Amino acid sequence: MRLFDNPGIRGLSLGALDPYVRRQVRGTRPTILFFSAAGRTVPDFLARWVNGKGLTIVPVPDPADVEQRVLRSLPQLVVIDADGGPQGLALCARLKADSYSAIVPLAVLTSRHTTDRVQEWFSAGADEVISPLFEPTEQASRLDGLMTRTARDVAVNPSTRLPGTTEIEREIRRRMENGELFAVCYADLDHFKEYNDRYSYNDGDRVIYILSRILHDVVKGLLGNRGFIGHIGGDDFIFIIPFDAIPDVCGEVLEVFDTLIPYQYNEQDRRAGYYFGKDRRGQLHRVPLMTLSIGIVTNQHRRFAHPAQVSELATEMKSYAKTQPGSVFVVDRRHDPELDDDGTAGPR
Repeated sequence: MRLFDNPGIRGLSLGALDPYVRRQVRGTRPTILFFSAAGRTVPDFLARWVNGKGLTIVPVPDPADVEQRVLRSLPQLVVIDADGGPQGLALCARLKADSYSAIVPLAVLTSRHTTDRVQEWFSAGADEVISPLFEPTEQASRLDGLMTRTARDVAVNPSTRLPGTTEIEREIRRRMENGELFAVCYADLDHFKEYNDRYSYNDGDRVIYILSRILHDVVKGLLGNRGFIGHIGGDDFIFIIPFDAIPDVCGEVLEVFDTLIPYQYNEQDRRAGYYFGKDRRGQLHRVPLMTLSIGIVTNQHRRFAHPAQVSELATEMKSYAKTQPGSVFVVDRRHDPELDDDGTAGPR
């Protein structure tokens, strides 16, 4: 089966979008860019796969235009015709050499399968190479797998490999829909900026990684699959646990944190328990060693309609926790007026 054997697919082309028109670029995210230096049309199996996903495929004949579109709008996928000469291989290498455009998945279609040819494309950074060696159903499955892997990869924080905001929201929603009694715990480092200023961003990254391991090891060690840990970004983390596990999990997290973090300071600062730093006005003041604040929201006395409500309250509780001295966790004890003290719905 040849990949490029149907000259009647040209109707899929929606024409070139002006990459400089902001209004149009905003709408290009759910698109697939197809590049063929030889001017080939979109192959049948790819057309069927795109239609089944409800996406739009846009043939782009100019490699510079492809780069421009990727950098401006981050499309869902870039597909390159390998039979169009060296331009495609060079385009692949340029896209994957840029850290911003490299996150866009890139698939290569070739009408002949040789080990050297496939290896050449993978060496250039291609995420998938599809050839006639695979049946059409497997070709589509390989594209499905590529998109799934990409969605998983961009859903984690690159420094800690913990799930990011998308997965955090999905986990909160899952527990809400399952009717579970849960606690969302927002953990944030205190005096982290001052630590970065005194030491280095590399030391700061190490502290963030240590905190991620503490949270992961404690939550998973005590709860297994009943616990979830996510990384919002920077020194902000979310972990979601059953309501009745709050004292054990949070107490253990704080104890391990307070034991390990002092060793991230030099001996002089560690012995003193503080160091002198400058505030925003340039005035010297004592900066204590880092502590950890955890703000906790539960659905014990609240009924949430959306994960955004949980996020808002968790942020509020985290801010309150940071006003308390030392490493602490604080639980929101407020409840919705329409709920009784036992958490059941009261009369309206």
